[in-house]
Amino acid sequence: MKAVTWQGAHEMQVVEVPDPRIEEPTDVIIKVTSSGLCGSDLHLYETLAPFMESGDIVGHEPMGIVQEVGSAVTTLRPGDRVVVPFNVSCGSCWMCERQLYSQCETTQTHEHGTGASFFGYSKLYGHVPGGQAEYLRVPFGDFLPVKVPDGPTDDRFLFLSDVLPTAWQGLKYAAVPAGGTLLVLGAGPIGDMAARMAVHAGHRVISVDRVPERLARVQKFGAEPVNLDDLGKDSSVADVVRETTGGRGADAVIDAVGMEAHGSPAAAGVQRLAGLLPDAVAEPLMKKAGVDRLAALYTAFDAVRRGGTVSISGVYGGAMDPLPMFQLFDKQIQIRMGQANVRAWTDELLGILEHDDPWGVESFATHHLPLAEAPGAYERFQKKEDGVVKVVFQP
Repeated sequence: MKAVTWQGAHEMQVVEVPDPRIEEPTDVIIKVTSSGLCGSDLHLYETLAPFMESGDIVGHEPMGIVQEVGSAVTTLRPGDRVVVPFNVSCGSCWMCERQLYSQCETTQTHEHGTGASFFGYSKLYGHVPGGQAEYLRVPFGDFLPVKVPDGPTDDRFLFLSDVLPTAWQGLKYAAVPAGGTLLVLGAGPIGDMAARMAVHAGHRVISVDRVPERLARVQKFGAEPVNLDDLGKDSSVADVVRETTGGRGADAVIDAVGMEAHGSPAAAGVQRLAGLLPDAVAEPLMKKAGVDRLAALYTAFDAVRRGGTVSISGVYGGAMDPLPMFQLFDKQIQIRMGQANVRAWTDELLGILEHDDPWGVESFATHHLPLAEAPGAYERFQKKEDGVVKVVFQP
């Protein structure tokens, strides 16, 4: 089969690889019909390169048609249409029983001390082959895949794999009070969807980015756009927010940017340097002394009101990030974060999507491309060129 593979920093290639096969009686094999390109994939493209190996199959937002089921699978059969959550969770361990699916004890990567395995996401998260491919092996067939109805296009359901539950959890964690103001940092796929969901829930939303096309998308759904490049040298996002909230700041902030935020040149240099080192040196360095680009996170702490909440959906990976503890303590800021517990939210979200499309998911993707165009899509997505916000590959 054809698959998108990592071959080195900034180098993705579509190559022929062996078809997946049933390895456990609880496995299913799906023929992938759509697979998203996520902002998190860009971390593999550069920052997390030391944890990748040449030939790794990437991608963690797939859906498709069941082709084969293991002997122990009872709830699916060939021909069923399914979406595959990005975190690999068993559904029955201590963590899964508490709906902490991103911490599944069955698939934790003990070698690196990390949580549940993750399709297509490096040695840090289980080294599981990903879904930007023609076929995919999915474990825990009676629990993990989300069966969806025939009829609507793939785009109606595809984002149940990551975008929708990640944005939904971020909004839940933000705990925006009725009539409150939510600041969303970043208008990429997660920030965009979180803003749409928050507006639909009746909140006032201020959305911040520096890409006009992205801000136009969220403005269309009712968010108030703030372009970072339009701010004067003596003005900040926090200043703008306080001016419109009685001097207090936002009730809650969602950081949908993460470790590669603009405005952190020193940390960016360290990340690039680590990517050039041999893996044997870079891996322990990043795990014990890694740093993130923290401009977005610092903005969140500054812009949130006293007693407010910062919800972190953007991925961070630093081990020695300096945090403004006095500010956090003095302002009594509440912080919630973590990988989305996808399976905790999919049934609720699917119930909405089966009858309506309140968040515009069917027009959410900006580009639908064949797998062969993946290398160029990664480059354009990272550089924010050609209006690329959300790419869906169609093998």
